[in-house]
Formats: sequence, C-alpha cells, structure tokens
Amino acid sequence: MSDTVLFALEAAVNGLTVGIMYSLVALGFVLIFKASGIFNFAQGVMALFAALTLVGFQDGQVPFSHLINAIFGTSIHEFGFNMPTLLAIPATVAVMVLLAWLVERLVLKHLVNQEPIILFMATIGLAYFLEGLGDIMWGAEVKPLDVGIPQGMSRAVDDLTYNLFGYGFYVDVLNLWALGIAAVLVTALVVFSQYSKQGRALRAVADDHQAALSVGISLRFIWVLTWSIAGIIALVAGIMWGSKSGVQFSLSLIALKALPVLILGGFTSIPGAIVGGLLIGVGEKLFDFFMQPIIGGATENWFAYMLALVFLLFRPQGLFGEKIIERV
Repeated sequence: MSDTVLFALEAAVNGLTVGIMYSLVALGFVLIFKASGIFNFAQGVMALFAALTLVGFQDGQVPFSHLINAIFGTSIHEFGFNMPTLLAIPATVAVMVLLAWLVERLVLKHLVNQEPIILFMATIGLAYFLEGLGDIMWGAEVKPLDVGIPQGMSRAVDDLTYNLFGYGFYVDVLNLWALGIAAVLVTALVVFSQYSKQGRALRAVADDHQAALSVGISLRFIWVLTWSIAGIIALVAGIMWGSKSGVQFSLSLIALKALPVLILGGFTSIPGAIVGGLLIGVGEKLFDFFMQPIIGGATENWFAYMLALVFLLFRPQGLFGEKIIERV
C-alpha cells in the first residue's frame, strides 16, 4: 500500500474521531428542535457554561467571587478545598437542570404559541446572557479541565495499524473516549425516546403542540425535561472539548461547527447528528489532505460550510430529516 493511501487513511480515521466531537454538540440542538421546533442558538454557550461550572466546583472556587470582593471589599476566592470529580459532575448536572427550569420559567413560558423566529431570538439573548453570567461567576481566564480521561497517542491503535499496514496511525485517546461516550449517549437517547412514557410524550409534542396539550401532556414539563437533557449533553461536550483545548470562551464557537452537521444529518434525527458529524469530520480531513498542497492550508475552517451549502441544494431536509411534503 502506497504512502499516500496510508496517510489518507490515517486522516480519515482521525476525521471520524473528530466528527464525533462535533456530533456531541449537535445532539443538544436536535433534542430541543425535536421537542419545540426551536433552533437553540445557546447550545454552544451551554457547553461553555457547564464546563466553567465543573472546573469551578473542582477547584473549590467561590461563585461570583470577583463581584462579591468588588462590592464588599473582601478577598474571597476559594472555599479552601477541592471537590472530587465524581461529586463535581453530579453537582454540575444539578446546575444544568436548575438552569433548564429557570429558562422555562422565565423565558419559554411567556413565549408559548409565538412564531419560531421569536423563540430563536430568545435563544440568542439567552446565549449572550449565559456567556456573561459564566464570566461573572467563574472568571474569564483559560482554565485547564481534567476529569481523568487520558490523552495522547493511542498505543493500541498504533500497534494495530502497524501490524496491519506496517505504519502506525496517530489517534488521540481522548477522541476514542468521545467515540465510546457518543455511542452510549445515542443508545440511551434512542431507548428513552422509543420506550419511555416521557420519550413518547416528547415525540408527541414534536409532532403537534396543540394535539399534545389536548391529551393532557404538559408542554412546560416536556420543555424542562428536554432542556435538562440538552444541558447534560452540553456538559459532556464541554468536558470533551475542555479537556482537549482548555475551558475558554472560544469554546462557545463550537456550536457553529454543529450547523453543517445538522444540515447533513437532519435537524430532527438523533442518529443523523452522529452520521452528519462523521461525514463532516472525514470530509474536512480528507479535503485538507488532498487540497492543502494545491490551494494552501486552513481549509478545515470553511470546508464543512461549503459542503453543507452544496448539500442544501439537493436534500434540504438532511439525510435523516423529515421529508418536506407540500400540497400543490
């Protein structure tokens, strides 16, 4: 096997693992869109906020310490102890569930039966509010995140590919963990959606809000449940991306990379979010590998959006999205 084929295969394998990282963000968009028809612009900021909260708990940091010190002239920064990761993660989950309840109570409750564009604009405002709230609560400096997930080259993949091809592939262990976590998440979400009472209620709300209300389904409860699950998924995405590059405010921009993933997979499909992420990850890595010598670097910054634009011309509902049927 030629060196070019081996290098392209290595790029494709790395694209698969990176694509899963994109899919983790896209899953939160899909859940909220399925339940309410809202494109949640705040999903990326929710991942940032969850990661900031987790690091704050781990470091024993006092929330709003900068604001408290400025008002009262104190010098309080930490509680004096570090919270174990196994306790910090459930505490962060509780914060994200509380956030979901507050979003429904203070925002969504007042926008029932409003046009989708109104709800979309509300999520834009929520995104900037959460970004500012995270800054005030935990500070704006870059924070390292360590939950015990190993990083660096996978020796198992290196040995396996060396035995098969005579050339060891470099694959980050963190990305392999993301692959396993995504598989567990998707399986759990599919089982929840298909076999639980709440999952069936969520699908009913997604089909028709008024019909769901007429049979006694609480729209407000479904919204809290959906935003809670989306918050937990945002925490998982924040952990993976924060472990990779540190918890910083640019983390919220990963939501933009989820857009082409949703366009390819479909806005209402959980499996579609995974497939779309894999296609985007592999596509951008292979395109960069073959085209970088010809047109220069930085193709990964725009290839996903170009692919999504081309895809919209032929199948605007996505690979697994609901087919658009119109009466003429």
